[in-house]
Amino acid sequence: MLSVIIIEDELIASEYLEKMIHQYDPTIKVIAKIDSVESAVQFLTNHTADLIFCDIHLSDDISFTIFNRIDVTIPVIFTTAYDQYAIRAFKFNSIDYLLKPINKEELFAAITKFETGRKDNFPDLKNMLAHFTQQTNYQQRFLVSSGSKLKSVAIEDVAYFYADQKLNFLVENSGKHFIIDHALDKLEPMLHPNDFFRINRQFIIRFSSITSMTAYSKSRIKIELTPACDKETIVSVDRSPEFKAWLNR
Repeated sequence: MLSVIIIEDELIASEYLEKMIHQYDPTIKVIAKIDSVESAVQFLTNHTADLIFCDIHLSDDISFTIFNRIDVTIPVIFTTAYDQYAIRAFKFNSIDYLLKPINKEELFAAITKFETGRKDNFPDLKNMLAHFTQQTNYQQRFLVSSGSKLKSVAIEDVAYFYADQKLNFLVENSGKHFIIDHALDKLEPMLHPNDFFRINRQFIIRFSSITSMTAYSKSRIKIELTPACDKETIVSVDRSPEFKAWLNR
């Protein structure tokens, strides 16, 4: 019987992952669900398992810190909602990862991969930590233009970003809109995941810009933003579970 540990600071995300693991194999035993680096270090010092599922951003630090503090000999499958930089680190070190919201087929494939002989290919986690740390410098300001004038907008003054047809816009807290060169796919890993969330293909919003939220059809969530937006801002179905976890962190 396979035993696993889930290291995840979002309760909804942790329960969702556990549910899908049991859909793969009901006999898999989740021996612990841990929500912080400190708790993980304490638990792993005295316990073991066959496999760890580990989120990157925990409540007190990035999870790579766990493996920098103690020697862990358990294979790890990392999960991440935001960091494409981290994904590059995983590829660099030949490790499995799951991009949130976690797809059931990809989860099943990762566990199957582990069970069919690659579980001994354990990565250099300390090297990964160093590689990750070098690349997670989030954007502090954006250079934008208004006519012939240039302006540097501090990240604290950004309310949200959106795409409209082939253009991408930054919206200040003041309500001013500026065209920017970055597509949303490029912007997402540049923004701190504690503050910003991509709710659908068109919008990346800042937590502080949310005015109100309303339950919508098919488990979606309708959001009102400030400054007000003349476009409908609805969290997509596939992003809703992760969005709820992000709000509850």
